[in-house]
Amino acid sequence: MTRFATLAAGLALAAGLAGTASAQDIVRGGDPKSAIASVVTVPAGFDTIYVSGMVPPMIDPKGDPALTATYGDTKTQTLGVLKRIEDALKSQGATMGDVVMMRVLLVGDPAKGGKMDFAGMMEAYKTLFGTAEQPNKPSRITSQVAGLVAGGMLVEIEVQAAKKK
Repeated sequence: MTRFATLAAGLALAAGLAGTASAQDIVRGGDPKSAIASVVTVPAGFDTIYVSGMVPPMIDPKGDPALTATYGDTKTQTLGVLKRIEDALKSQGATMGDVVMMRVLLVGDPAKGGKMDFAGMMEAYKTLFGTAEQPNKPSRITSQVAGLVAGGMLVEIEVQAAKKK
């Protein structure tokens, strides 16, 4: 191979590697044992999807919206909310694996002395995030709030997702 051919091959290889390096993926950092990512970096080249706060569906359509029993316990409500989020993301061509940020609002559960049922929320959360089928975890905040739009609701969640253009 001539010196010119070697140089040309080297430049072509470098250009190919540079192209691969610029096609970055979302980076999720933090303790791998944690249920959440402590930091998420979304590089250029991704669409951002904002999903408004979703509330739980009624498990008893004839129930009183002021009663928790109409929506279920925190775990049940969280599963219902996550299903609604999953459906919203699907309508945009995205999945739960594309979620990069989550905000969870929990109302204190009367059955738990007015304290938020973080464990119940986590049971539902762990069925969709950090699993063998869907290993991605978003960064997240979980807060207890005084109330939501209906007295029986214990959970509202909003997310941001990012998917490659």
